Amino acid sequence: MPVTEPCPVTAPRVSGVVAPDGIDGEYVAVPEDAVPRLRRAGAGTAGIGIAPAMTHSEHVAAVRAGDLGSMHSWDLATAVDGPGTRMTVFLAGCPLRCLYCQNPDTLRMRDGEPVLVEALLTRVRRYLGVFRVTGGGLTVSGGEPLMQPAFLARLLRGAKEMGVHTTIDTSGFLGAHASEALLDDVDLVLLDIKSGYPETYRRTTGRALQPTLDFGRRLAERGTEMWIRFVLVPSLTDDYDNVEMVADHAAALATVSRVEVLPFHQLGRDKWDRLGLTYALRDTPTPAAALVERVRDQFRRRGLPVV
Repeated sequence: MPVTEPCPVTAPRVSGVVAPDGIDGEYVAVPEDAVPRLRRAGAGTAGIGIAPAMTHSEHVAAVRAGDLGSMHSWDLATAVDGPGTRMTVFLAGCPLRCLYCQNPDTLRMRDGEPVLVEALLTRVRRYLGVFRVTGGGLTVSGGEPLMQPAFLARLLRGAKEMGVHTTIDTSGFLGAHASEALLDDVDLVLLDIKSGYPETYRRTTGRALQPTLDFGRRLAERGTEMWIRFVLVPSLTDDYDNVEMVADHAAALATVSRVEVLPFHQLGRDKWDRLGLTYALRDTPTPAAALVERVRDQFRRRGLPVV
């Protein structure tokens, strides 16, 4: 394989879904002036390694085949991002622009490193014993994992072939990217419903709510287990009726086994500052305990298990 300068990982574009760079079509390279790379201390692709340099044509072919993806980092943690001890892989690229995003360094695919799916699966294999003992497994997050459906499908298929429990953490906005075959390899979906009001959802994320609701119904109809995640942000998502609508959506999905009410925090603010991005929620406080409990009660009243 010739040694050349690596080109940025690109995602397949689905007709009718406009990408973050405003382009709708087939395989468009991310601009060179994308958001600069920035990782949490101690994170990244350590222990996995980046893919070897490729020509542009080799690179595009590898992306199309799902052999190559853009990865931000990975972690190993217990009782986070699903049951048991889990290896959570954070892919780069997201179509949403959430005001409270705690990982703004994952917004563009160029934020990540090119990683071969087999190298990532080799790392997953190292933790098979841990997964068996703790009831854990693999979680794919981001960014938005459905920005890279071919790579995600290969990763999930490889994990299932090893007998690993699989989870994806998604906004559901790109649910149309998920084929039935891909979803057959998903045991659990962490579905982020960020608002019940469409206008609040657009203010919060820059995108439409309906694709998330459609994806949730699709998952329920096919019997896929879901945990609903709702980020509680004072003066943004905390309106009583807004929460009622989220709770109604969650209660209508027969396969929801848990709801997580996640209080807003300022842990991601320094990343926004270091990236030179405007952080609109700089003065937003963490929600008071009484507010958090009120919101949890709104879900509980519908018979939903809440944490």
